[in-house]
Amino acid sequence: MPTVTLRNIGKKFGRVVALTGIDLEIKDAEYLAILGPSGCGKTTLINCITGIVDISEGKIEIDGKSVEGIPIEKRDFAMVFQNIALFPHMTVSENISYAPYVNDIPHVELKKIESEMLKLVDLLEQKDLYPRELSGGAQQKTAVARALATREKLLILDEPISALDYKVRVTLRYAIRKLVKDLGLTAIHITHDQEEAMSVADRIVILRAGEIVEIGTPQQLYSSPQTLFTMNFVGESNFLEGVVTEVVSDHEVHVSFRNNQSLGLKNGDPHFEEGESIVVAFRPENAFISKKSIGNSLIGEITGKQFIGGYIRYTISLRTEDEIILDSRLDIEPHGNIFIQLNPQEARVFRAPTYGLKKVLTLE
Repeated sequence: MPTVTLRNIGKKFGRVVALTGIDLEIKDAEYLAILGPSGCGKTTLINCITGIVDISEGKIEIDGKSVEGIPIEKRDFAMVFQNIALFPHMTVSENISYAPYVNDIPHVELKKIESEMLKLVDLLEQKDLYPRELSGGAQQKTAVARALATREKLLILDEPISALDYKVRVTLRYAIRKLVKDLGLTAIHITHDQEEAMSVADRIVILRAGEIVEIGTPQQLYSSPQTLFTMNFVGESNFLEGVVTEVVSDHEVHVSFRNNQSLGLKNGDPHFEEGESIVVAFRPENAFISKKSIGNSLIGEITGKQFIGGYIRYTISLRTEDEIILDSRLDIEPHGNIFIQLNPQEARVFRAPTYGLKKVLTLE
């Protein structure tokens, strides 16, 4: 099975820098998602790997061999596109068997591959239909089966389900992951959808403005992100700017906010110093709301309340002059003061960025 190694990849289009210093190793049989906002360089990176565009610097290796100078058709990958791009004049079966046909696979073997793929994507009953007669989900299943029929072990998926309805996307993303794992493929999945990346990937690469911000498993990036951008981009978060007033120990600091609000936090960095500006970040589900005064808490008022299904989402205006969102199963009336206590194991403390919190969180 293929491994893909990128060494210091850079790409420029004239004066525009699209990618800078990309170092990445995609492991054998790994399902890797490349996640980032629109315009961050995801598609350019894929185009470099496939050979659609030439890199400006660096080196790309597949199974330890450089692909420099190797044309697209000989780079041994299969690709599923966002726009599906099925042949409209061919049936499902004919679309799936196209690659074996043009590669002169014997008819008996071709029909075997076609049958296997139809069973894999559960389209046997629709094999004689044309793309216009299929639902969006069935069209994309056909596109996936057509890619798999090439028998390539590297599968590249470029926003493969972003054009489909939500429920179809949810069903199809799990189906694609299962196919990849069952067949032992190496997969690179491009998406701007955080939920999609979290649900399919073994590891996720966070890309921003042509650079890798962070790499980790879905759980690592959600529970223990190393950067403010990742904390903001993967899932939802609240951010409070404050100042360290006391370093109690290697893993505990006291932080003050505006209007005499303060907290003791237990996951402080041992290198924080008194007087240092920091940012406290936490997920909406990682704080507790109470109508009664509790210790080590922030005071605020509920300004919005929305029933989501399994929980209620509250918008809260804190005395720190910050607005936050919290999720809770408690049904609390939005009158009078409420008290917010952070889960000390889940709150994250970051150094304040020198060029401002707003700048570091922006998706552009």
